[in-house]
Amino acid sequence: MGKLRKKYRSMPVQVKASLWFLICSFLQKGISTVSTPIFTRLLSTAEYGQYNVFNSWLGIITIFVTLNLSAGVYTQGLVKFDKDNKILSSSLQGLTLFSVVVWTVVYLLFRNFWNRIFLLTTVQMLAMLAMIWTTAVFSFWASEQRVEYKYRTLVIVTLLVSLAKPIIGVIFVINADDKVTARILGLVLAELIGYTWTFFDQIKKGKRLYSKKYWLYALGFNLPLVPHYLSQVVLSSADRIMIRDMISADAAGIYSLAYSISLLMTLFNTALMQTISPWIYQKIKAKRIKDIANVAYTTLIMLAFLNLFLILLAPEVVAIFAPAAYYEAIYVIPPVAMSVYFMYAYDLFAKFAFYYEKTKFVMVASVIGAVLNIILNYIFIGMFGYQAAGYTTLACYMIYSVGHYYFMNKVCDQFCDGERPYDLKKILMITIPFLMTGLIFLGTYSYPVIRYGIVVVALIIVLIKRKTIIGIIKNLMKMRKA
Repeated sequence: MGKLRKKYRSMPVQVKASLWFLICSFLQKGISTVSTPIFTRLLSTAEYGQYNVFNSWLGIITIFVTLNLSAGVYTQGLVKFDKDNKILSSSLQGLTLFSVVVWTVVYLLFRNFWNRIFLLTTVQMLAMLAMIWTTAVFSFWASEQRVEYKYRTLVIVTLLVSLAKPIIGVIFVINADDKVTARILGLVLAELIGYTWTFFDQIKKGKRLYSKKYWLYALGFNLPLVPHYLSQVVLSSADRIMIRDMISADAAGIYSLAYSISLLMTLFNTALMQTISPWIYQKIKAKRIKDIANVAYTTLIMLAFLNLFLILLAPEVVAIFAPAAYYEAIYVIPPVAMSVYFMYAYDLFAKFAFYYEKTKFVMVASVIGAVLNIILNYIFIGMFGYQAAGYTTLACYMIYSVGHYYFMNKVCDQFCDGERPYDLKKILMITIPFLMTGLIFLGTYSYPVIRYGIVVVALIIVLIKRKTIIGIIKNLMKMRKA
């Protein structure tokens, strides 16, 4: 322990901050995960479905209300205007507040119309607008802390709010007749208490709610990216809304559970991408893009195995997370878990378009994926039921990845002297066996002995290859330090 403490103290602040942000992300998701089995037992499948549809609308409406101003444009602005970043922060807080107020007025003037459109109550809609504001103001403040490597307060606030959300939620739900609204109000209360002060903190430092320069800068940068942001949210959220409207809230609840469980694997996506992203950009900048390939293949194989393990244990995982009414969720987990693999793959490809600021390519790929998702959902949910949405999600993320791969090659042809980073044959040699194995594992759900046998064999292989696996992880961590 003494050696570990000494090693930790000797780390550069950048590495310490990255480590704590990673730990915080895992703990935050872990708290949310642990609370899921509680709420699936407190809420019926219909109530759980309605709550998740609320979250889907929340993601979509957030794009229109905030334009995602707290995302890339703000982080870039903090670096670009480093000597003026306090004014930048307070003015973008002001722009977001102005937008939220305007949209709230628009809602209140025509609330009956909007309530019919979204199938939500007035209380739920007002709670949504409040959450959009609190989430945005915290995102501004959190981004500033990350850029300045101030991780202590950020970690404490994040974990306290993450703990408060399920605790307040359970208390509200147990004592309420309208359990869906109670769950939502629990989230709003936790965020209002935990996040509002960050707004006043940045306003106090910047002393400006309005700056023509930064308002125009932010709007000019983000407005063209709205289709991209909206497409990403639609791609991940439209299925639950359509299942509720085309089938039932119960079906939306079962599907939502499967989707949430599968998306736990995105934690590993995020951890890996945060680790290798700076290294990838360095290689692109140095025009040594061929160096990226082996790392990309290795991480794709790691994610393939992790997602296959989840697919293999889907019946047991669902039994832990929810009562028997949700059992059919096991058949949705395989295609959605396989989608997680493609979420990581497209990010590998999109790095080149982002680096060379070819955001038009990113937008085109995103819009195609989102529009196709809505069309396929409409066709196949009607024909085969809500489980079809898992396969349309997989198909769309596959097409999404193909689109980004195509545009990556166009960017490389233009800026990298025609050199391309990845060998398509090698990617297919990883991807095709992964997809085939996932579908085979799906077929073993009725044969637990076979499934458990495969699990045992997999664990033995991991045990035998543990030194190799540890070596790979150490090499990836070295990239973070670099």
